[in-house]
Amino acid sequence: MNKIVEEIHNKFKDYQAYRNDWAIAAQEDKEFRLGIQWTEKQVAALNARGQAPIVINRVHPAVETLKALLTANRPEFRVSPREDSDNQVAQAINGIVQYIWQESEGDMEMRTVVDDYATMGLGALFAYQDGMADMGKGEVKFRSIDPLDIYIDPNTRHPFGDDAERMMIVRQYTKDQAMKIAPNFKKKIFAASGWGDASRPDTGSSNDSVAFFPETDMVSTFADDKGTEKVDGYHDFKKVIKNRFRIYQTYNGFEDLLEEADFREYLQSPVWIIMGQYIDDEYKAQQLMQQITQQYQQQMAQYEQALQQGQIDPQTNPPPQPPQVEQLTKAELIERDVIDAIETPVWRIQETFVMGDTMLYQRILDIDKYPIILFMNIHTGTPYPLSDVRMVKDKQRFVNKMRSLIVAHASTATNLKVMIPRGSQDLDELEKKWALPGAFIEFEADEGMPIIAQPAPIPNELYKAEQDAKADIDHEFGLYELMMGNSSGAPSTYKATISIDEFGQRRVKSKLMDIEAGLKRLAQVVIPFAQQLYTIEKVIRLVQPNGVTSEYAINKRLYDQYEGQTLKKVNNITTGLYDVVLVSGSTLPSNRYAQLEMYMDAYEKGVIDRQEVLKKTEVFDMEGVLQRTDDMQKLQGQVQQQDEEIKKLRGDLQTREREVYHSMQRLEVEKFKNELNNISTSAKAAEEVYSTRLQDSTKEINKNVSETESEKKKVQAEAKKVKKEASKVKIKK
Repeated sequence: MNKIVEEIHNKFKDYQAYRNDWAIAAQEDKEFRLGIQWTEKQVAALNARGQAPIVINRVHPAVETLKALLTANRPEFRVSPREDSDNQVAQAINGIVQYIWQESEGDMEMRTVVDDYATMGLGALFAYQDGMADMGKGEVKFRSIDPLDIYIDPNTRHPFGDDAERMMIVRQYTKDQAMKIAPNFKKKIFAASGWGDASRPDTGSSNDSVAFFPETDMVSTFADDKGTEKVDGYHDFKKVIKNRFRIYQTYNGFEDLLEEADFREYLQSPVWIIMGQYIDDEYKAQQLMQQITQQYQQQMAQYEQALQQGQIDPQTNPPPQPPQVEQLTKAELIERDVIDAIETPVWRIQETFVMGDTMLYQRILDIDKYPIILFMNIHTGTPYPLSDVRMVKDKQRFVNKMRSLIVAHASTATNLKVMIPRGSQDLDELEKKWALPGAFIEFEADEGMPIIAQPAPIPNELYKAEQDAKADIDHEFGLYELMMGNSSGAPSTYKATISIDEFGQRRVKSKLMDIEAGLKRLAQVVIPFAQQLYTIEKVIRLVQPNGVTSEYAINKRLYDQYEGQTLKKVNNITTGLYDVVLVSGSTLPSNRYAQLEMYMDAYEKGVIDRQEVLKKTEVFDMEGVLQRTDDMQKLQGQVQQQDEEIKKLRGDLQTREREVYHSMQRLEVEKFKNELNNISTSAKAAEEVYSTRLQDSTKEINKNVSETESEKKKVQAEAKKVKKEASKVKIKK
């Protein structure tokens, strides 16, 4: 036998010995939940006393209600990049997580996990890469695992088993099953042998309900059929240390962890330093170089033109410097301390698959967390948690015993015991008459009075004790009658009922934290799986619970149609580190009417649109409603627009009527003005004639006056002359 196979077998036996008691208790809890609540010895004792082994299963509806509460809705994840990278890629990663949930039928698998979590104390999911899905392209998926198939290092104390040396999934397969799981190893599986160790524990309970469990029948039905021969499968996961290269680019904050082959390729990848800016995307570098080259050419053309026109002096104004572009490898940047590169050991998961006594394969998974995600209920610091069913088993047994006593008492009360003197009556004849209603039965009083023995009545406290035990079981699970639809204790008002229902979920939220922590760990495992598997272009479509389909394109290549080469990748998910957060309470139920009322209030206040409101309803044809609503709004808009146009036309018509009226008034005024103008013109003409005549008369008068003045002047001149001559005569004398 191979040393690795022998090591795995030995570890399995050690782990099996440690968890044997827990496995028996967990199987007993599972059977107890399904109604197998009496042991074979107890059934025999009850039958001997004439009592029926009745089961009033209060545990099963409690578990189902808990499942319904914790898995009412699909979980919502929020993914964000750790460094300053494209948020659009983080949105695509978030879409991938939802897509993996959809492809893995996560709602159904999660119900199984919660069932195991409540019943056996441990639920588990297993994340893996299915290489044959999507026409051979592969898909990342997960599925639930039977907790009794999981074997964990007994020394671990972490709820997720992070400090465990290894974890195993061990179960029995038929060889036909194993060949379908690992079709590349058919020959090895066919030659493998060894089965019987991975058996289901026997609890000794009375399985009258004929509940079947895996691996209870250890003998193959078709002994001669090689394909139905059973073999134990050991899926081993072990933590190992591997050397990796951690790189940190100081110029953009990018950080990654690379294997040796990837690191060698990384060292040779080019980086462009353009005007002091580091760019490792060839497409962006070419775009930037083309841009700055054009700018440089424009600056040079402007400089030469100014130089020719004599506007600048080349001595004082030198020409612009050409763009500084330098192409280096990342190895050279490491030498310049621009990139930090350190070789460091990291934890990785080593996966080994053994079938019987034959090892099929061994490989290293590039993750540091186990792909087995544990959901521990009541964690005791060991890999063997307790369940809610185990906490209520004594109360459930009390209910069964009380009901068995009540039924036995009712059976006794309806079958009276009559004691009569020996030989006094014919017993067969007495039984016939006793069965008749209103029969008269004679007896010999001398031989003794008959004695009728009746059981004492059951006190009411016994019935109350049974009801109290049922209520205690519900409270242990964090459930209340109102949460199960019992309206006997509901308030009289609608909002008070909603408030009590919401407050009642606080106890369940404690368990919800365990579930949400496990779902967050699931996302932390499937994201690196997706980054390793989804390396080519892929379009994923998500169908929301309300029927709306959203689409994401990842690793989409943009090609240069002229040169036929790849320029860049859009939504490249293969690089980068991401943090994931599960939206708290996203899986819990919500009151539809209260939520719709809240959304309607937000819609009326204009905070959200009608599409968000419709998402919270159960309207089947939401898109049709939106389309018809849009059509109605368009028609209403058109009618409103036509109404406005009619109002405008009416206003224009009124304006035109007023303008016509004013025009008529202006016409009358103009006519009157014309008449006045004619009168005024005639008056002006007469005035002008009168003025002309007056002027002529004035001129004539002025002429006459001027002639008179001239004659007067002549007379005065003659007078002066005479006076002068007269004065001369006087002097001579």
